[in-house]
Amino acid sequence: MDDCALLPQITINGVRYNAAAGRRPLQVDGCVTLCELFQRRCEELGARTAHREKKYGIWKSYSWLDYWRHAMWIGLALRKLGLSRGDVVSILSEDRKEWAWFDLGIQCVGGIASGIYTTDSAVQLRHLLNDSASRFLIVEDEEHLDKFLQIEDEVPKLLKIIVLEDEGLHDFDHPRCIMIDEIYKIGKKAEEENPGMFEAEIALAKPRDTALLVYTSGTTGDPKGAMLSNENILASIEAAARSLPVLSSDEQLCFLPLCHILERGVSVYYPLAGKSTVNFAESPETVFENLQEVSPATFTAVPRVWEKIYSQVQILVQDATPMGRRAYGFALKAGMKRADYLHAGRPVPVGTAAWYWLWDALVLKNMRRMLGMDRVRRGASGAAPISGELLKWYWAIGVPLIEGYGMTETSGLATINTPESNKIGTIGRTVDVNELRISEAGEIQLRGLNIFQGYWQDNEKTAEAFTSDGWLCTGDMGHIDDDGFIAVTGRLKDVIITAGGKNITPVEIESRLKFSHYISDAVIVGDRRKYLAALIMIDRENVEKYAQDKKIPFSNFASLCAAPDIIKLIAEEVALVNAQFARVEQIRDFRLIEVMLTAEDDELTATMKLKRSFVQKKHGHLIEAMYE
Repeated sequence: MDDCALLPQITINGVRYNAAAGRRPLQVDGCVTLCELFQRRCEELGARTAHREKKYGIWKSYSWLDYWRHAMWIGLALRKLGLSRGDVVSILSEDRKEWAWFDLGIQCVGGIASGIYTTDSAVQLRHLLNDSASRFLIVEDEEHLDKFLQIEDEVPKLLKIIVLEDEGLHDFDHPRCIMIDEIYKIGKKAEEENPGMFEAEIALAKPRDTALLVYTSGTTGDPKGAMLSNENILASIEAAARSLPVLSSDEQLCFLPLCHILERGVSVYYPLAGKSTVNFAESPETVFENLQEVSPATFTAVPRVWEKIYSQVQILVQDATPMGRRAYGFALKAGMKRADYLHAGRPVPVGTAAWYWLWDALVLKNMRRMLGMDRVRRGASGAAPISGELLKWYWAIGVPLIEGYGMTETSGLATINTPESNKIGTIGRTVDVNELRISEAGEIQLRGLNIFQGYWQDNEKTAEAFTSDGWLCTGDMGHIDDDGFIAVTGRLKDVIITAGGKNITPVEIESRLKFSHYISDAVIVGDRRKYLAALIMIDRENVEKYAQDKKIPFSNFASLCAAPDIIKLIAEEVALVNAQFARVEQIRDFRLIEVMLTAEDDELTATMKLKRSFVQKKHGHLIEAMYE
């Protein structure tokens, strides 16, 4: 599929880009490919720190020169072992510096980098490797190597499996497996034998070459491989640099899965433009501790993480002395009043500013320091809707949290609020590199330089993704206000039509429910039914503490969910949300999901988004019980 037909006319840096033949390719700092930008940054920054990672409990620094050398050795070794231009290499690992090294090393020699979630099963791994025809697989450790060993006879196209950590594998010997140290040796030897070969490979890259294969999270079925070109990625970098600039002095924390386009952009590609330093979290379980240690300048996360931080604060407030709780209440009230002026775009009155300054000094500044956000000048939320009330709370405590919107198919960024131009309840305005329209059916549709090339070896799905005149169908419903801010009102496929014929989009109701620090997630049901009902996941940590404080007996998670006092607690939270909606939009009944959901479960994606269809199917008996 030729994506030239999909590109609009766009002005960037005073240059008019057009889909017509011979148009000038987009440039970032004079570079037309990601690899060229990578080379320029490494040459320019040299000994400056590019990455930090903990080793034996101590943060260790790695320079841009380290970045370049390791990427070069990796790229040259892969070519030596049989990688051809256009071949796919898959990476199965938690976040770490080697993830970025492999990502750039693969691309610099013409390969296509593809990430795989560490939560994927061996069966899912087999599907992704075969669908992408991957030639190499990088695995982090013995645990992930075991997944390959379960399916090794079913993935014949793999040439080699590269293992990053050899703990527990010292005596392991397999003809298709090789350790990372051996890769470096092969790469160093290739560099000695062919000096300048790596740079020559970089020079061969073209703006419209496929650089990444990013598999969608699979909320609507089997994952599809979205092909992103060099130009797509540079367009996303350009858009981010204009809307959400990263400074060379910035410290960042990488913790979301790097195979997801959001974290890939934030922690691998945008730092190439901004020259910032990326710190890799030790593990998903240590994110909040690492956040306190790094105290980053910018922090991007999915709503589930922002909700968790809020819940932790509520626990601390509950445990505080009566005086401490009163102080928090006064501080929050002062912060909310100041935030109202900021969101309205009006100057903060001197009295309001002084009152906030006092409570910030007494309470809020220490709270931000405790959270690891004392240096955050901007927080960002994406990948799923976030509650407007939660956004207001963060502004009130002095953390400017903005919401954006994007998809894998838009290279991660399509619209964004900024701290200077922010309207809560919207996903901001479109970024410079794309255009947006609302179809007659109310669907948000996009086109631009950041729109993907199509789905890997699937022309039918690619055709379905676009309108006849070349706009990307997002599947999201929305509207644009007079100031150009876009609001998402729900998914087209998630619209609930009640038995009375009322059309209801559940996303706003679900967001209000999730603002409760006792509710982790919710799914509204009621299609073709007389009224709305809800499946609710409780916040385990907060509800357990409530049960302990109230001396409510429970032995495990299921018994906690079944406790009458806990059901009453959630009923009170549901009632508070119901009061904010019209009668037809109110929840008449609910059931608690009595199992803890993780990314290993079918109900959740690796980025902690609920797969609505899986939830409704697996817990169908609960739904039917609410309508009996």
